Amino acid sequence: MADPSGFLKFGRTTPVRRPVPLRLRDWNEVYEPFSSDGTRKQAARCMDCGVPFCHSGCPLGNLIPEWNELVRLGRWEDAADRLHATNNFPEVTGRLCPAPCEGSCVLGIGDDPVAIKLVEQEIADRAVANGGLRPRPARVSTDHKVAVIGSGPAGLAAAQQLARAGHQVTVFERDGRVGGLMRYGIPEFKMERAVLDARLEQMKAEGVRFIAHCNVGVDLPTEELLANFDAVILANGCTVARELEVDGRGMRGIYPAMEYLVEANKLLEGSLQELTIDAKGKNVVIIGGGDTGADCYGTALRQGAASVRQLDIHGEPPATRDPSTPWPQYPLMLRTSAAHEEGGSRIFGVNSTTFQGTDGAVTGIHLVEGQRIPGGFIPLEGSDTVLEADLVLIALGFTGPETPGLLAELGVALNARGVIHRDESYMTSVPGVFVAGDAGRGQSLIVWAIAEGRSAAAAVDVYLTGGSALPDPVAPTAAALR
Repeated sequence: MADPSGFLKFGRTTPVRRPVPLRLRDWNEVYEPFSSDGTRKQAARCMDCGVPFCHSGCPLGNLIPEWNELVRLGRWEDAADRLHATNNFPEVTGRLCPAPCEGSCVLGIGDDPVAIKLVEQEIADRAVANGGLRPRPARVSTDHKVAVIGSGPAGLAAAQQLARAGHQVTVFERDGRVGGLMRYGIPEFKMERAVLDARLEQMKAEGVRFIAHCNVGVDLPTEELLANFDAVILANGCTVARELEVDGRGMRGIYPAMEYLVEANKLLEGSLQELTIDAKGKNVVIIGGGDTGADCYGTALRQGAASVRQLDIHGEPPATRDPSTPWPQYPLMLRTSAAHEEGGSRIFGVNSTTFQGTDGAVTGIHLVEGQRIPGGFIPLEGSDTVLEADLVLIALGFTGPETPGLLAELGVALNARGVIHRDESYMTSVPGVFVAGDAGRGQSLIVWAIAEGRSAAAAVDVYLTGGSALPDPVAPTAAALR
């Protein structure tokens, strides 16, 4: 059993971030290494609850108390086996997931929750360093061919599961390299690309075929796709950016956040020679208070922006869990990312009303203070201000998948929310065509994408063979599929 007094002996500790002046000079990950002994102490804080609510907080159903106890005992390989039993890419989620499991940790009722995300990443990184990404090819191959459209977390999870079930899997990626938003939407200072590349090498050795620079529906005709594959999984994401429809939006210098991040990442990898959206010397304003906005924030600082400000329409959350989100809900509270420590500022409780500019180029934003309410914003009379800006990045999230091209040619139906309709087996309105991740769920977390990729793979396996031994982490309920 777990150490019954571990949570009394050890306080919560997480890795230290590198000094700001140093990390602003490079694109390396911001955290210092964490010791094995320190990780074991953090794992020992897990109480091995009779009812582990962390399971319900994790869409993947990670066996958190089990691998915490194995780490406490120093059984790292066994811990890695338990971790990989539910998660294809723990080295990625350990870096990028916002850890809803920690919000559900029973210890968090009266103390700091267990540092679950830290333990997860340390298990995964240790496994990678010690050869733990050995390929696991299928023992028996089938004659079934499956196409996966999109190489983000949902697509890659589905592809790896299906390859291990013996199917011939081809992943199509319209961009130049495989990885989707894990490669082009996440800055290197949050996850260095070597982390992703190591996993892709494992998948290649397991028989997954990757085809980049292939926009299915354009470079590969839809008729040919359906003729050559026995099943198709759409994992093309939720990529249509939510717009800010105010006067002056068409001025130069205003861009969707993802266009900016993709360019920055392509420049770093060497596939782009020059930026068309560069923050150097600019007064940068980021509209949107979420993770994508924070990624833009840290990127702009590293590019040498003159100033960086991030706007959030919501009021500033409290430093600790807000009463509106009691345990075991994911807590509403102020979250300070590494980027927010590096300079610039955040402005809460403001709404952008108009852009102003000169000669067609943006020079400022008109803001009004107020209160965010469901479906709207109540402005505070007399609070209008103008914020100087010559580069504006809109980071307001995404509304749905791109429908022109492949989706229109396939004829898949959309639901009322504008995402791809699917039944409880993840099949779309077109027989043999399935959907997983944001394209069918809407914008969500990386752990949901991986969980749905695994579940869709199990459904495809049943469709092709009549049964499946693949795990299905997402219960087929209306809530899970909405």
